[in-house]
Amino acid sequence: MSEEDLASEDSANQQDPAGSSARPVQATAVLEHIARSLVETPDSVRVEVVDGPSHPRLNLYVAQGDMGRIIGKRGRMASAIRIVTRAAAARDGVEIDVEFVD
Repeated sequence: MSEEDLASEDSANQQDPAGSSARPVQATAVLEHIARSLVETPDSVRVEVVDGPSHPRLNLYVAQGDMGRIIGKRGRMASAIRIVTRAAAARDGVEIDVEFVD
């Protein structure tokens, strides 16, 4: 990568002066990849980025029968998904929330 590419990538991951936060690009890709790997109908997986008051929220939509696979026993899978996705968001320089929507 050239210095110009690195500079433009670095500026894309920072907040702009208007106050809106950077987009969680890697976090979105990671969440979608994990969800598609777990469900029976991967074509129904959809991740939506919603701007929140303090930081973005990633809404994960899956088919009705697949929600149990995403949540897991006692919510352990959901917790693990949130942890890994937040770690990916840290690489984006963004703090996020992850919601699983019916």
